[in-house]
Amino acid sequence: MPTLGDASREDLSPVMEQRLGEEIMNDIRRDRDYLDDPPIIEYLNNLGQTLVAARPGARGDANYSYFFFVVRDPMLNAFALPGGNIGVHSSLLLAAQTESELASVLSHEIGHVAQRHIARQIGAQKTDALIPLAAMILAALASKASSDAAIGVFMGGQGLAIQRQLNFSRDAEREADRVGFQIMGEAGYDVSGMVGFFQRLQQTTRNYSDIVPAWLQTHPLTTERIADIQARIRETPFRPRVDGTDFFLVRSRARVLQDESEKGLAESKAFFQTQTEAPGRQQVAAGQYGLSMVAMRQHDYAGAQQWLDKARATLDKAPTAGAFSSPMPRGQTDTELAFLSLEIKLAQEDNPKVIAAAVKEAEAAHARYPLSRGLAWQYADAMIKGGKSDEAALFLRDQLQMYRSEPELYDFLAQAYSKQGKIALQHIALAESYVLQGGTMAALDQLGLARKAPDATYYDQSVIDGRERELQAKRREMLGDKKKDKDKD
Repeated sequence: MPTLGDASREDLSPVMEQRLGEEIMNDIRRDRDYLDDPPIIEYLNNLGQTLVAARPGARGDANYSYFFFVVRDPMLNAFALPGGNIGVHSSLLLAAQTESELASVLSHEIGHVAQRHIARQIGAQKTDALIPLAAMILAALASKASSDAAIGVFMGGQGLAIQRQLNFSRDAEREADRVGFQIMGEAGYDVSGMVGFFQRLQQTTRNYSDIVPAWLQTHPLTTERIADIQARIRETPFRPRVDGTDFFLVRSRARVLQDESEKGLAESKAFFQTQTEAPGRQQVAAGQYGLSMVAMRQHDYAGAQQWLDKARATLDKAPTAGAFSSPMPRGQTDTELAFLSLEIKLAQEDNPKVIAAAVKEAEAAHARYPLSRGLAWQYADAMIKGGKSDEAALFLRDQLQMYRSEPELYDFLAQAYSKQGKIALQHIALAESYVLQGGTMAALDQLGLARKAPDATYYDQSVIDGRERELQAKRREMLGDKKKDKDKD
């Protein structure tokens, strides 16, 4: 697809688009249905960044920082926000039967971002806004002859504007399909996965499609999309791909986390028990991993450890002699297993012996997988729970030199300072966490508490003064932008 010209820039610049996306993400992160699970987020972003890297120019002139996340939702859907944030519903993650099917969805959403469909739609809506205005003028003229004629003219104008927006939406979906097809193919995924997922989507949305006429739907008919992609597949060389084990483990995590009620855990347990009887080591291991998570949520820590050990044994088991077996890509399987192992131990914070073992295990895991952010956070958590607050604070300050945009690091640092009795520093750390999550007023409140803390030094007061000035200026800027938007309305 060609790079867009200046038309969309005039309506929503790439920089403003990214800023808008960040503000929306701040709200999403505070929502209870935001699935803030490190292994799932790491897996999705590893997959997503692989796809983005396969599309030169996907980051745009503003160098979009793509971020992929999951929200709890029973609807089969995914969505792209301005600036490169892409959300996936938990039910979609479970519905995808192969990694290529999931890659097809992410590639489609990357296509929306790369082609700047949101900015272009804003531009189209500005043009369409003139249609109802013209209809109102014509209706005023027609009312002299007949009130019914006036209503007809006005409603016709409204309908034309809506239809133009629906047409734009369907065209954008077709364009995202084509771009997504190219992306997943260039990234080495099986492009037939897009057809497989469309067929699954067609089954789940059949009732809706039967009720709503084609000309009123925001997406092209699924049968039309399937036919288009099938025609493209015939011109593309076949690339077989073996799914990584991490894909199956992540789906097990999502199944448990999407419904942690007593009924939800019981349903997940029944599903995983059936899965352990399925053919294929990946399926069996995923079922055992899921049963470990269910047991942990039910506070059966011994059972959780036993099921996790079984999952490890299943994955490490050598193939039967003489049997044909393709090698199983592990991806981030080992980090997912290490994370769950530490989860089980850290949940037993009233058991000093278990927590002491967790500290050693977390240190070794972080040393082996230094790029895993989830394991880094668990290492900090283990040290704090193990009474090593001094070491935890030192580790977290070092981490913040490299990862300044992670609110989790500031949260753990605040806990470490609290254990040390450093009240002023605790509130300053919490303030920085709130800033990263979009809570400017909450951050200012924390700085106010830090100022009043009995252990606040002269240096701390200087830091608080400077940060308060920055946040007050940011708050005035935000209020000014909102006032401008209100004046425009």
